[in-house]
Amino acid sequence: MRLKDIFAIVAVSAVTSVGSVWGYGKWIDSKNAGMQEAGKLPVNYTGFFNKKTAGDVVDFTYPATAATPAVVHIKTKTKAKQVSNNLPKRSNPFGDLFGDDFFGDMFGGPRVIPEQRASGSGVIISEDGYIVTNNHVVENADELMITLPNKKTYKATVVGTDPSSDLAVVKIEARGLPYLVYGNSDEMKLGQWVLAIGYPLNLDVTVTAGIISAKSRNIGINDRNGEVKNAVESFIQTDAAVNPGNSGGALINTTGELIGINSAIASPTGSYAGYSYAIPVNIVKKVVNDIIKYGTVQRAYIGIQYVPDNVSEEQKKAQGIKEGDGVYVMDVPEGGAAKAAGIKKGDFITKVNGTKVSSGPEMVEQVARFKPGDKITLTYTRDGNENTVPLVLKNKANNTSVVKNISALEKLGATFEAVDKKIAAANEIGGGVSVKKIVEGGPIHKSKIQEGFVITAVNGNEVKTVEELKEALKGISGTAYFDGIYPGYTESYRYPVRLDAGE
Repeated sequence: MRLKDIFAIVAVSAVTSVGSVWGYGKWIDSKNAGMQEAGKLPVNYTGFFNKKTAGDVVDFTYPATAATPAVVHIKTKTKAKQVSNNLPKRSNPFGDLFGDDFFGDMFGGPRVIPEQRASGSGVIISEDGYIVTNNHVVENADELMITLPNKKTYKATVVGTDPSSDLAVVKIEARGLPYLVYGNSDEMKLGQWVLAIGYPLNLDVTVTAGIISAKSRNIGINDRNGEVKNAVESFIQTDAAVNPGNSGGALINTTGELIGINSAIASPTGSYAGYSYAIPVNIVKKVVNDIIKYGTVQRAYIGIQYVPDNVSEEQKKAQGIKEGDGVYVMDVPEGGAAKAAGIKKGDFITKVNGTKVSSGPEMVEQVARFKPGDKITLTYTRDGNENTVPLVLKNKANNTSVVKNISALEKLGATFEAVDKKIAAANEIGGGVSVKKIVEGGPIHKSKIQEGFVITAVNGNEVKTVEELKEALKGISGTAYFDGIYPGYTESYRYPVRLDAGE
């Protein structure tokens, strides 16, 4: 065979082999379309495996050991109360046999709501006994008992509450207590491990683990169906198991720092069903400090109306709302901070003090950390151009004054005194509180109550003295119902009174 023929055969064989391999490779590629190639990483994983990952061994014993001594069990008691429907009294034919109260209000007399007991959790935040918990844990309670993990028990007093954020501060008289160190909720990232600590279902102190599954969640729970104005919600969402009784307990990171106060669960049954919600500690710090220093929260406002996150695309189009990044400004009321800073309807708020915000809850969370009079920067876009302006935050009254802690009784806008015993007897009532001078524009004035009206009950709870009226108003937010009579008339009346109507 000639040398030329040999080279030809080798060349043909080589081409055939290469073609076969190439063709087989293409066939394999078509069979594996959409499947990931082993050893190759997409661009979004750049640098990921240079860091510590969840694949490493996780040990929660250190943070659990450090934090559990500072999480307490709160037990509440609400005393039995007499309530009345204010029906005219009628003779009880069985009074001699069973007593006048046996048939309750069947004959116009009072009935009794039995004593109620409940429990929740709390977090010690100072060595001298300040404890943070949820407002709904202590609301309307007549007695608070705090039990530490070492079984020591203390009677607690309420320092102050904030229904808008569902936070409360209580205090026990003790020294040298363990307490939790504040962390930074802004630094927490999706997927990070967290621990929930509390007293669920009346069990002893319990630790559960999960990850952060979302941030800046608004689930519409703090407004209580419209009863609470200016509700603040920007929850940390986790899948750590939380049940009734965990409310007010700690959410901590893996270094044992407090990053949130467990507040709510999303569940069709009332028990844990996969998600729990905690108030970020950066909001908690501000609320707690205000309550301890001023007795009430100094809440600041930008002074805008913005589009809620639950507005549909159809509603946005109907209202002429433009598409864009940030929080869309629907209106800028006169006298507010935003108006003074030059913000206009149609602007998109993109940053608060340099922190990016893309939703209403994110913006509210950032502003909730400041008080009236604080100077911040606000970044917004208008017609595609980004602008940053200084802004001085204001309170609800559009000034920078410190808000005083005024009792619900003082907010009513009237003066009160216990009804004269002769008048009470003549009108067949056991007692009551007479409304005297009414201030124009206050909640009493707006409710249409007239001077001389005798209040006999608030939300069904009987009142006979001014002190009892003051106690009956405690813990009520939104609308209260005042029952009573006008002396000399047989009819009884009920008036809805908006407790915030004068604000």
